[in-house]
Amino acid sequence: MIMKDAISRHPPNARGKYYVDADTCVHHECCIETAPNNFRLENLTAYVVKQPSNPDEEALCRRALEQCPTAAIHDDGED
Repeated sequence: MIMKDAISRHPPNARGKYYVDADTCVHHECCIETAPNNFRLENLTAYVVKQPSNPDEEALCRRALEQCPTAAIHDDGED
């Protein structure tokens, strides 16, 4: 398990439970394809532009997290 302190939360991430680890992201873009309302790409690193605001967006963000090939998306469980 990765300790929260060891994860580099990419600064543009919207405040909330989902975020992208800037050190692990390799700009694969599957998160942007999966949840385009919630993820963006900047300087070859994805980030959460908007936390999910409804059950559909929550499901898409969860799917993006599960499909990320480098496990760069995290859910700290806090809203």
